[in-house]
Amino acid sequence: MEAYRQYHSLGTRLEAQLQRNRNRRHSTTATTTTTNNNNNNNNNNNNTPSPLPNTNQTDINDAEASANTTDIEDNDSSSPPLDHSLSRIGTNLAAALTGIVHKPHPSSSTDGSKVFIVGFEGPNDPLNPRNWSLTKRMLCTINVGIIALVVGMAASIDSAVMKRAAEDFGVSEVAEALATGLFLAGFGFGALIAGPLSETVGRNPVYFGSLAIYMLFLMGAGLSKSLGGQLVCRFFAGFFGESPLSTVGGSIGDLWDPTKRLVAFPIFAATGLMGPVLGPVVGGWISQAHDISWRWTEWVTIIVSGALLISLLLFQPETYEPVLLQWKASHLRRLTNDTRYVSAAEIEHVTFRARMMTAVKRPFIMTIQEPTIMLWTGYLTVVYLMLFGFLDGYTFVFQETYNLSDGITGTIFVGIGVGLVLSSALLTPLLYKWAKQELSKIKGSSEPARIPPEFFLWYALIGAPAIPISFFWMGWTAYPHISIWSPILASVLFGFGMFSVFVSTYMYLIDTYEVYAASALTMITLVRYVASGGMIEISIPMYKNLGIHWALTMLGLIALVFTAVPYAFYRFGPWIRSKSRFAKPK
Repeated sequence: MEAYRQYHSLGTRLEAQLQRNRNRRHSTTATTTTTNNNNNNNNNNNNTPSPLPNTNQTDINDAEASANTTDIEDNDSSSPPLDHSLSRIGTNLAAALTGIVHKPHPSSSTDGSKVFIVGFEGPNDPLNPRNWSLTKRMLCTINVGIIALVVGMAASIDSAVMKRAAEDFGVSEVAEALATGLFLAGFGFGALIAGPLSETVGRNPVYFGSLAIYMLFLMGAGLSKSLGGQLVCRFFAGFFGESPLSTVGGSIGDLWDPTKRLVAFPIFAATGLMGPVLGPVVGGWISQAHDISWRWTEWVTIIVSGALLISLLLFQPETYEPVLLQWKASHLRRLTNDTRYVSAAEIEHVTFRARMMTAVKRPFIMTIQEPTIMLWTGYLTVVYLMLFGFLDGYTFVFQETYNLSDGITGTIFVGIGVGLVLSSALLTPLLYKWAKQELSKIKGSSEPARIPPEFFLWYALIGAPAIPISFFWMGWTAYPHISIWSPILASVLFGFGMFSVFVSTYMYLIDTYEVYAASALTMITLVRYVASGGMIEISIPMYKNLGIHWALTMLGLIALVFTAVPYAFYRFGPWIRSKSRFAKPK
């Protein structure tokens, strides 16, 4: 396992660093002692006191200060040989180790005892994930994106076999649609615990544990003999499969600084958003193949998820900074036999229960108090209502209008995927170029070199109008006498706009709220997926009662209203952030 190798590699590197510092100290002590002896001999020979040279005086003062410091336990007379076991070196090296800060112990300030707070050695410390090679960081980002792709595919794949599953269970299609709707609702509620868990035990345990449990519930859904059993298993599969959607913001923040996130986050977004698009593609062909069971939607998902889990166990390193520093402190305690080496997280004494309670309450408090979160939550929820409304809408648009098979109808979802890729490929290089130009201007002024959060709105400023246009286009060209390529091209435009809004929403909120970003994104995840689950249930009656043209027109009008959100924040964002209790200051 990569994380296991990472942990032991850190121990080996620290052992070498301690030995180097040990050797350096003995070398300095020997030089100082020789200098003192020479000076004493000179003074005795001259029988008159003479001032020491400045250079030697500094060394002697440093040596005397070190000898008199209470934290230094093994002076020159009692120090072990250079090849002695590192476990007996003691704590005198704490002063020499870069990145370790001496502080009074917070719980015993009266007796003067200290702790050694372990941090990174410096800006180039290889332990810091932001200093890993570009290739390694890109692979880690793609890995996280693939988790979101696979879990997103699991959310939508059952929608393609809804008719066959309903016949098997003897229920209506609306009832069977709950298999998709409850999976999405599980996504939403899972967001309340996935983020706090990742900030307590690290990113990898959440990824590994949640994926394993989610696969077990998928197996239960595939083996269920009744609708009730399938629905319960699908809900909990969504609940435990949500982890990448809440944890990914933290993972990307671990790996990339804000400027480079302009490239890294779109890579994740394009990969992750492909999941709900690929689900109907795979599920459509399973639905059309009547010689295999519709339950193969679950088996295919389990096979892909299992391969992903094995890959993550073998190749995904831990990226969460507090956990990495806890590992470092643990190694230093073992190597020096001194329990005072601790990480900052280890002396906070925040219980898991308290952390969870705060994490559950804060998203609701922030949503009530922060109009920024409220409006972006509403906007992204509308976009997702439209996306998952297509899971049923494509049946009406392409099967009833153009008489296509299940497999071909599912394959047409690729049009949305093409739009996602186009938006990423066209907008990401453009905005990265603009960001570098913006930074060069800021560096030449007295302001701090930081891009304002409003810069990230350019994705939505360019792409948001594509969403209502795509709905009007598809709604009023989906006729048998008009080429099928017209609604397909409209779906490409929808994918273009959806990617733009998603990236702007996440990057704007992450940069605006920073340490509170997880809470802001938790509420957005909760609302949009629970609402999307409800959309699955109402979309079939909506398309039947309103018809394709007016149903899509209504969705287009709603999208048109919310298109004003990024433009409003681009204009008034700095003023709104100045009034916020949670937002980062300008």
